[in-house]
Amino acid sequence: MIIRGNAASGKTSLSYSLQEILGENTLLLSQDLLRGAMLHAHDGLETPTIPLLLNLLDYGFKNCQTTILEGILRSDWYTPVWQKSLDLYGLDNIHAYYYDLPFEETLNRHASRDKAKEFGESSLKRWWLEKDYLTEIPETLLTETISLEEARDNILTAIKSPKAKGCLSESLMID
Repeated sequence: MIIRGNAASGKTSLSYSLQEILGENTLLLSQDLLRGAMLHAHDGLETPTIPLLLNLLDYGFKNCQTTILEGILRSDWYTPVWQKSLDLYGLDNIHAYYYDLPFEETLNRHASRDKAKEFGESSLKRWWLEKDYLTEIPETLLTETISLEEARDNILTAIKSPKAKGCLSESLMID
């Protein structure tokens, strides 16, 4: 599962909500934690986050029921990650989502977060990249009219559909 979008769009909240419901053996790969907290690295084409993500995707594929990858994850910089995801899981077993929100909506969402004290509008504007869609993997758009709960429920429905071969075992199906 891939959940992307600009800063302050709701990616992390959605990912934690999904992990909580999917439960044990659900690996959550958060770009903020990997890049910022673990590696203390800047983002970009040569970020050390990419080789780490490639290794963790391998681990998730071999050892976890579900892997959730979330972050801004610029489509052009993280091309090796998209290719590795396709190589491991195949297009039929990847569910990708992109928060496609107006800048003003991300400002509103950011204002209600603890991180609002760490950085503000100028940083959000500097990081902003409009409609940064993937070309390798089709993404379902999450718009400002979709609540966190609706996004979560839509994703859970999608991953348990018959078209989602191998994404969830029977024991993890949500009723």
